[in-house]
This record gives sequence, structure tokens and C-alpha cells, in this order.
Amino acid sequence: MGNTAKGKHALFISDRSGLQFPYTEMVREWNGSRVHTSEYEPKQPQLEPKPFTADPQGLMHPRPAAIQLPTTDFLPQNPFTITASLTQVSVSFPSSNYSNGDYVRFQRISAPIGGVPITTLELETTLNGNITATDNSITLTDSSALPLQGYIMIEKINSVTGLYANEVIYYNGNTGNVLSNCVRGTNAPFRGLVPVNTTAVSHDSGAKVVGAYLITLVPTTVLSTGQPSSFTVYNSFTFNLISAASSSEIGGGLQTLSGPVNNK
Repeated sequence: MGNTAKGKHALFISDRSGLQFPYTEMVREWNGSRVHTSEYEPKQPQLEPKPFTADPQGLMHPRPAAIQLPTTDFLPQNPFTITASLTQVSVSFPSSNYSNGDYVRFQRISAPIGGVPITTLELETTLNGNITATDNSITLTDSSALPLQGYIMIEKINSVTGLYANEVIYYNGNTGNVLSNCVRGTNAPFRGLVPVNTTAVSHDSGAKVVGAYLITLVPTTVLSTGQPSSFTVYNSFTFNLISAASSSEIGGGLQTLSGPVNNK
């Protein structure tokens, strides 16, 4: 085929509109059509979408989130009210966010109250004899103040890491300083939730053991000028001792702590 003319004076019929335009002003579209420059339309981007892939999820240097244990709280000054000849103890704690069925441990009680020793209110004793990670019967130095069933925590420090490796244990019997029907490596409910279970491990004789009291919230009705006309608040809770108090007294001191059985 010979050389073709440049078409300086020629006309061209547009494939889109059918109108004639100067030959030299025609262009080729992406679909092969020849159109005038005024009619040219680029290819719609949606006809060739870019491949979509999910964003990367993994990190090069991950650090898992630490599981935080429930924390202890400061009680008001002299929060305990103990009445002679009664086992029920009332504890003042406005806006505690506690729930019925929580197990609470007390610490830093300054002095006996109503003839009730500090060790009874704080439920502190020691392990009498070594135990393995599977023993379901545990002998304590003195379990007389512990409830007939409930939770204890045996304090332990990991000899390698130096971190606490405490174990919480549920027991369903308490006779003669022996806790029976023990469920190892569990945890006690607190603020309506059950923290992650602890790990059952062996413990040496003399290890620190602490218990916790099952609490019941005390409702108080507060009148309101708006709607609703009244609402309920919980500014105190109660728990029961094994033995009745010998006298009536309000006490506990300043900065007494209340919290979960395992706070380390």
C-alpha cells in the first residue's frame, strides 16, 4: 500500500455522532471508535476496578494486652458497724458498684471492732502443710473464722520471674481447720463479674492464706422532686461472721481497703 494523504482538507464522519469534522481533529477512543476531540470520553474507571485486598492485620512486634486484676478501694473512715450478740456486720461504702453475691476481702483494719479480732475481719491465716496442684483437701493453721464455704487465696511468688502466682480456691466444707471439696485454680466473683481463673500450683507450708466474705447490698430509697419520684441507691452492704460480736462498736480506722480476694 502506498503512502496516504495527511488529510489537511479532508472531512471525517464521527463514529459517535455521525457528524462530520476536520479529519485532523479526530482521535481514537479506548473502544476503537474514532470521534472528534470535543466528543472524546475517557474510559470509565469502574470498568476496570482495582483489585481489593484486606488491610494487613498482623503486627511485626506485638505485645498482648495485659489482663488487669480488679482493684481494691478505700472505704470511708470507720466503715464497720458491729452490734453485740449479732453476726451481721454492716459496711458503709457509697457508690461501691458492688453486686449481691460478690466476695470481698478487707485489709488494713486498724484495730479490733466489737471484740472481733483483725484476723477475723481480714480472714488471714497460713497453710499448715505442703499441698500439690491437685489436692482437694487443704489444712490451715486456723480456719475457725472462715465461712463454712467460699473462697480463699494462697499467696505465692514465682521463683523464676519474681511475679505473684497466687491461686484462688473454692471450698465447700470447713471443719477442724480443714477445707474440703476444694476446686483448684478458680476465682471469686467481684462487682458482678468473675475474673479470669487462676492456675492451680503446689504451695509450701506456711504460705499466706486469706479469705473473703459473701456480701449483700443494702438498698436505700431516695425521694426525688422529678420523675421518677424515687430511686434506689446502695450505700452499704452486709456480711456475716461465724461468731457473734461481744460488743457494739463502729470502727475500722482510716484508709481501710475493700476489694477482691486476689488483688496481686
